[in-house]
Amino acid sequence: MVSAAPALTATGLVKRFGDRVVVDGVEISVPAGAIYGVLGPNGAGKTTTLRMLLGIIEPDAGSRTLLGHTSPRDASDQVGYLPEERGLYPGMKAREAIAFLGALRGLDWATGRKRAVVLLEEAGLGHAVDQKIRKLSKGMAQLVQLLGSVVHEPEFLVLDEPFSGLDPVNQERLEALILQQRDRGATILFSTHVMAHAERLCDRLTIIAGGKCRFEGTVGDARAMLPMRAHYVPDHDRPGLAALLPADAEHKDDGWWFTVPGAGIEPLILRLIEAGHGIAGLSIERPRLHDAFVKIVGRDAIEAAA
Repeated sequence: MVSAAPALTATGLVKRFGDRVVVDGVEISVPAGAIYGVLGPNGAGKTTTLRMLLGIIEPDAGSRTLLGHTSPRDASDQVGYLPEERGLYPGMKAREAIAFLGALRGLDWATGRKRAVVLLEEAGLGHAVDQKIRKLSKGMAQLVQLLGSVVHEPEFLVLDEPFSGLDPVNQERLEALILQQRDRGATILFSTHVMAHAERLCDRLTIIAGGKCRFEGTVGDARAMLPMRAHYVPDHDRPGLAALLPADAEHKDDGWWFTVPGAGIEPLILRLIEAGHGIAGLSIERPRLHDAFVKIVGRDAIEAAA
């Protein structure tokens, strides 16, 4: 259950590299127990923001707190981190690689090895316990590294583009693992530029573009920025139908697409029935998070970052 108390806060974060402002006044508040997404096109400043939040790099301006610590590094043993740049020792076996990453966060070796076996089995990788990293597929090795970031059972988990490079099967495994960690009581913060994962997983999210926060709220809040669309198929396509539909109505294939009027769809449907057009089909589509993302960020900015 999401708590009102924030596990992480950031105010006015700024980071410059030379003359370029990469992060410009970012503000974030992540409730404890939430799955929180940081969304944005490639090059938006997501990774730099995450690194500042963790204390890996220092901001040029602004402040942040992590699990009650004003210096994020003081909370490092309570944090799990999957960086955007993946990397494991290729000669290590999967079990030892996970235990090693746990040891870096203060977990004793024997406990890490035992937990590694359980985690691998739960992730569908029980057959890989004693396989060396170099023998694993890219997706399997990535999941092993992720398991290494949770083996010490952190309070706060940070995942930078965790779905990048994973096939659909391993993406499903990763989503299940994120939900499992949430159910355990962890707070999860992850960055992505793929809207589908955020739409399914996030309690709240922020959208960053050009180093600035463009939106903060729930997935529902973002989708509510756009109107719902209706697909109407008449039973009898008689003359005068177009005049009864909203001004933005477009005829495509077997029906009409238009924005649902502010008064709702019911008065319009009554008029269509009374005029003898009838209803062969009607569906109402809510906007996707992707549509809201494009509206917030701008298509030009997305295409420029691709």
